[in-house]
Amino acid sequence: MPTRLAKRVLLIGWDAADWKLITPMMEAGQMPSLQRLVERGVRGNLATLDPPLSPLLWTSIATGKTADEHGVLGFVEPDDSGEAMRPVLGTSRRVKALWNILHQSGLRSNVVGWWPSHPAEPIRGAMVSNLYHRVGGPVARPHPMPEGAVHPPDLAGTMESLRIHPQEFTGNHLLPFVPLAAEIPEADQRLGHVARSLGEAATIHAAATWLLEHTEWDLTAVYYDALDHFAHAFMKYHPPQRPGISDVLFERYKGVVTASYRFHDMMLGGLLDLVDDDTTVLLLSDHGFHSDHLRPLQLPFEPAGPAAEHRSFGVLAMAGPGIRRDERVYGASLLDIAPTVLSLFGLPAGRDMPGRVLVNAFETPPEAGTIETWEDVPGDDGRHPPDARRDPLAEQDAMRQLVELGYIEPGHGAASVERDMRESRFYLGRVLMSRGKYEEARDVLQTIAEADPKATRYGLRLAECLRHLGQYEEAHRALDATVAAHKELLRDRLETLDAAIARTEQQITEADEGEAPQSPDQMRKARAFFSGLLENGSPGARYHRGLILLAEGKPDAAMQEFETATESVGGERFPVLSVRFGEALAQLRRWNDAERAFERALAVDPHLQAAHRGLAWVRVRTGRYEEAAASALDAIALQYHFPVAHFALGEALQALGDHARAAEAFEVALAQNPGLRRAHIHLAELYRVHLDDPVRATHHLKRGAETASG
Repeated sequence: MPTRLAKRVLLIGWDAADWKLITPMMEAGQMPSLQRLVERGVRGNLATLDPPLSPLLWTSIATGKTADEHGVLGFVEPDDSGEAMRPVLGTSRRVKALWNILHQSGLRSNVVGWWPSHPAEPIRGAMVSNLYHRVGGPVARPHPMPEGAVHPPDLAGTMESLRIHPQEFTGNHLLPFVPLAAEIPEADQRLGHVARSLGEAATIHAAATWLLEHTEWDLTAVYYDALDHFAHAFMKYHPPQRPGISDVLFERYKGVVTASYRFHDMMLGGLLDLVDDDTTVLLLSDHGFHSDHLRPLQLPFEPAGPAAEHRSFGVLAMAGPGIRRDERVYGASLLDIAPTVLSLFGLPAGRDMPGRVLVNAFETPPEAGTIETWEDVPGDDGRHPPDARRDPLAEQDAMRQLVELGYIEPGHGAASVERDMRESRFYLGRVLMSRGKYEEARDVLQTIAEADPKATRYGLRLAECLRHLGQYEEAHRALDATVAAHKELLRDRLETLDAAIARTEQQITEADEGEAPQSPDQMRKARAFFSGLLENGSPGARYHRGLILLAEGKPDAAMQEFETATESVGGERFPVLSVRFGEALAQLRRWNDAERAFERALAVDPHLQAAHRGLAWVRVRTGRYEEAAASALDAIALQYHFPVAHFALGEALQALGDHARAAEAFEVALAQNPGLRRAHIHLAELYRVHLDDPVRATHHLKRGAETASG
């Protein structure tokens, strides 16, 4: 039987934590607890999934499966009547999470706050659901804890006593976050947001520390969502001061985000003090958060628009027995966490889990092996029956917070339900595309694009999906329909703005300093913006048109579209446009110009994996094979599941005469994308000429021919 490497595992989730903020704070001595963890273990980026929405991602972390498999497809779901929406519940998860697998393996888990996990599951151990820490109502008589928020039920009283109401925080508690708190007028609601996020984080922490101290456990998984809430509310005020942010608001709130990180580091220190050296600790985030010049100046006018503030890489830190010390790991993904945790307990990962054990994190790679699937293991797994109970009051409070954060739109009735269900199907389409299931994604996206043509994001994704399928005429038609619907929507918005300007022309009043209401001047700026879009076209549509033209082998026409899109949005804020210019220039064999375009993109965002891959492509074509291999490895280090980067690495290594490693790179590329015909061709030559393996050579020659004919 495989060896159990960890006596216990403490899995800590910090939603939206980002190394871009953390690293300079650690260097300044402001996060000593995390520094201590990193110095005795490994750290690295953790690539997120698409779409970067927290309930989908944290369920993927817990299950090792993507959302099309695990079934959590958004922030909300229809209630039992089908006539209203409720927050997504843990019962929507169709597959086993880590704690269910451990339950079946005779191990005990504590799970605190995981999103989504309400109602708490009857696992071996304890669970405190993601609705537990929402404390509403007056401070003297707060809303009772939601029914079903705690398992086992005899812990409910203890957990109830640990909850913290936001109004329990005094001004002194808030001063580390907002030093000018005493000067802020009551009309400014932001101070209340600080108190609420602080109270929710402290409540989760109180429950987690109590369970660590008072229960027997093998796994404790605790999830804190406050960093994400703090960032969405206050990152706009984070230094450096952005255009459009008043001096008053900047001075009031410029320190909130960094204070929230220091607070989380203090809580981390408390957790670490409660575990021994035999405990393996994993700290991770589901995605990052833009904190620098890449912060969006304006969020998309769409549900889940705040996700535009998310960055593609979260954080990973891991320490414990058998873990390498003070090292970095590269290419890790959210899908690697569940297999890695299972390996720590000496349990096999499911072959239906697309991630991999992070073997490079270990001094000696674990040998836990694999199982076909944990889903077929019979017996009690600690999950609820389908008819689990609900708590309407708690669900209403959770829905209210999702609306306040901007993740869902307010509304009731059948039309609202259908709108939200279209959005969930949109997320499903994106998940299917990220997995290369383009035909399934096309069917999903066509249905919702026809149902709501004014939702341009549906049409743009449909056009992208058709492009990947090589259906270029259909892609152009889908884009044409989207552009027409977008113009109609813009005309409607212009009419609304004209009416609003006329109504408010004489109604402007004095307001709290720094809180001036929207004035006719501001609305005129918005009108000018929409007028420009109507005249010049949507930058998103231009961008996707350019991608279709690029796929058709029309790089000159593609560059014209990219140029127009760049003029509309400012290329320095969207380095991916420089990547696309580079790809077009490479098609024209203008290698030097292409290389400069990729380097421009990296000057703006050094973590843009597509730009590193572009450099590898150019450098292979210009015979600079060592540089090409280095660029390909840079791309893979950021995103391991990147088949074209593995292919570029294979080309570079083959040219350098490193035939065995070249074959390995091509094999990885094919494992990630079986449709890469040229990888089969390269492998056939490598196995026939250099590696003396005629059987494999014949296999790849045959597969290459089949792929070409298919």
